[in-house]
Amino acid sequence: MTTLIRGGQVVGTSGATLQDVLVDGEKIVTVAAPGVLTQADEILDATGKYVLPGGIDGHTHMEMPFGGTHSVDTFATGTTAAAWGGTTTIVDFAVQAKGTSLLSTLDKWHEKADGNCAIDYGFHMIVSDVNDASLKEMETCISGGVTSFKMFMAYPGVFYSTDGEILLAMQKARETGSTIMMHAENGIAIDQLAAQAFASGLTEPVQHGLTRPPELEGEATSRAITLAKVTGSPLYIVHLSAAQALAAVAEARNEGQNVFAETCPQYLYLSIEDLAKPDFEGAKFVASPPLREKSHQADLWRGLRTNDLSVVSTDHCPFCFKDQKELGRGDFRAIPNGIPGVEHRMDLLHQGVVAGEISLGRWVETCSATPAKMFGLYPRKGVIAAGSDADIVIYDPTAKQTLSAETHHMNVDYSAYEGFELTGKVETVLSRGRVVVSSAGFSGSTSHGRFLHRDLNQYLN
Repeated sequence: MTTLIRGGQVVGTSGATLQDVLVDGEKIVTVAAPGVLTQADEILDATGKYVLPGGIDGHTHMEMPFGGTHSVDTFATGTTAAAWGGTTTIVDFAVQAKGTSLLSTLDKWHEKADGNCAIDYGFHMIVSDVNDASLKEMETCISGGVTSFKMFMAYPGVFYSTDGEILLAMQKARETGSTIMMHAENGIAIDQLAAQAFASGLTEPVQHGLTRPPELEGEATSRAITLAKVTGSPLYIVHLSAAQALAAVAEARNEGQNVFAETCPQYLYLSIEDLAKPDFEGAKFVASPPLREKSHQADLWRGLRTNDLSVVSTDHCPFCFKDQKELGRGDFRAIPNGIPGVEHRMDLLHQGVVAGEISLGRWVETCSATPAKMFGLYPRKGVIAAGSDADIVIYDPTAKQTLSAETHHMNVDYSAYEGFELTGKVETVLSRGRVVVSSAGFSGSTSHGRFLHRDLNQYLN
């Protein structure tokens, strides 16, 4: 079946151009000047709309175990919500528990996702147990299309790795060409601050932010960068939230080091004031790193403009307020860490275009093109071009919408962006040539998505 998308402005990293797009089956076959293409089995009118490459969310946590519970979006519900928001690819995290193997972990995550995804998906691997066996298994993961490995300088006793363990994994990454992703917070110091606060009777959600100060994110980021420099490993800092961490990344990049970073919409729009909301409402906004003072937001937007922040992902890790976030009543340390957002990333970043914070091309670059390159998926994903997968979003830049838990499709009982009024909205979404979202609603299938065997990082110097 052929589909012609005509009349729209095709948006790439350099901006928008009036072009028509012809899809045949699962692939884009032609991108041409308006009026050149006239025949197709189905014609979609995109007049006055943007035609975007489908969004790529490189940081999600579906069905993730955490603190005695698990994130409430399944691969089926989470990828369906992603599609509603114009995201056509996710890269989720397989989570190695201490004492288990990487390969058995990967098998478990394949079992969770296989046949249960509405859009295409890949995996990163969380390495929490560094030993000779797991270092060797990294090579097998790469052969299986999992080419990036996340480590933690936070969460002692759960995910935390010592500097020596990080060094070993980075040496293996340098040897194999893979990428180390880092949760960069000084978890040892943070745990001491959190214990002191609790012992002093300070138990409210805002303490989660106050005991994880931005200086400890900056310190850990600098330390990770130093280890990467010593080993020659590429380094990708996940969910960067603080100006101190951004300064460390910018310095390393100015020196030509292969250091990259992502930020998330919550750090661009929300703040520690949300964590401080009364009556335990602040628990809805508990994530790590925590929300910062609003003053950090201008630095993050600037980082997006300068490419010191290369990617916007969500760190989508939804826990319901009732029964899950409430586990931490009386002890902020027990609040499950995570904020829902996979459905709203494209819209929230488009609001940055509306506000003049980033350009139209930069929107597509940070949300689609660069993550495709960073995670070994380009040009199959991340671009409207002949030969690429027909992951396409028709986007109405003038439509108005108000975000709310009443209307979102994520499997969670609140919205971190309740009442946010946005300009711009997804109209139609194609995943590998199939219309999965339109004005008629969701027409996709949770058996449609395919596992993506990713190549190595294509974004290295």
